[in-house]
Amino acid sequence: MSFKIDEKVSFLYETGWGRIKEFRANNLVLIQDETGFDRLIPFNELVKIYGDQRQGMEQVNSIVAEKDLENNSTTSKVDDTKKNKDFWELDLHIHELIETERGLSNADMLRHQMQVFKNFFRKAKDERVRKLVVIHGVGKGVLKEEVRSFLSTQDGVEYFDADFREYGKGATEVQLLYR
Repeated sequence: MSFKIDEKVSFLYETGWGRIKEFRANNLVLIQDETGFDRLIPFNELVKIYGDQRQGMEQVNSIVAEKDLENNSTTSKVDDTKKNKDFWELDLHIHELIETERGLSNADMLRHQMQVFKNFFRKAKDERVRKLVVIHGVGKGVLKEEVRSFLSTQDGVEYFDADFREYGKGATEVQLLYR
């Protein structure tokens, strides 16, 4: 992806946005963030903003903050699935998580999806659930990679592709091992 001076960008691993001021060596980009501060950000951690998406980003940031404050809000689907199955299932398709994705950058949507997943995972561990199925879809594989990257940092976890007949290539099965 190519960027230009004065172009609006959001950050892949944090909230906020900024404008590109200049390009530096070692794939670093000087950004003036929304608060007016200059920051050096690696090129591969920037996402281009098309149009005026700041309002949408503020919406996602407040949604994520609300979910952090009221930890149970992301578990409504969990409650439905655990009544009927011996495992928990979570669909991370963005349209299943928020009312509208209008005005949101891909980075904002990914950040929200990962926050929902992490809350779901934490709740499952607290409840000592043994099996999770995380539906991330096929797409370009970014969400799948982020989910699996997170899982690789957790103890007592095994993960692999979920049942192809039921989920196709778009889901990961997670086995939680307890002592």
